Amino acid sequence: MNIYFLIILILLVSVGLYAIIRNIDIIKIILIYFKDKLLGK
Repeated sequence: MNIYFLIILILLVSVGLYAIIRNIDIIKIILIYFKDKLLGK
């Protein structure tokens, strides 16, 4: 049972990393937007 959990966890992490790498430009834009909002620009 434990090995199945480990395999599912590895799959989820790899899919998550792939999605982050594919959308890194969008994430940068969102972070810059929030930074400007917080600083009041």
